[in-house]
Amino acid sequence: MATSIEGLTFHDRRHGTTSRLFETGLNPVEVAAITSHKILQMLKRYTRLRAEDPVGRLG
Repeated sequence: MATSIEGLTFHDRRHGTTSRLFETGLNPVEVAAITSHKILQMLKRYTRLRAEDPVGRLG
């Protein structure tokens, strides 16, 4: 049975999915190929990374 969340839109889902793809380690070109973003600025707009994710990769 599908659960519906009132007010949840396609763009809400796209934000979450885009961020999760980056968290798996994919690079921007790979993520853009999956999400169909053609402009890096739009890809950045749909991405919300947690601050600790890139900081953790610094060592």
